[in-house]
Amino acid sequence: MRKYVVTEEVSTTVPVRKEKAVLEREPITADNVDAATEGPAISDEEHEVTLSEEEVVVEKKAVPKERVRLDKETEIAEEQVSEEVRKEQIEAEGDIDR
Repeated sequence: MRKYVVTEEVSTTVPVRKEKAVLEREPITADNVDAATEGPAISDEEHEVTLSEEEVVVEKKAVPKERVRLDKETEIAEEQVSEEVRKEQIEAEGDIDR
């Protein structure tokens, strides 16, 4: 039994998320005037939002996947054969006491 390593180049597409700042403008109407005027008072303060994005990191690591064992099994089968077989026989003539 022999073990060897096979190396192959793999290209794949992975999803990567990235946050973007989106400024939404909404007109004030009679239906939403109460909700629009709630919250902190208007000021000259700066507001910061931290945006993040995913970064693709490729890493290879050898991990065990399967165990391989080599064993042997013995099978017994029966086959029909034909061949001439010789054997010796003894014949005796006359009176032989046993």
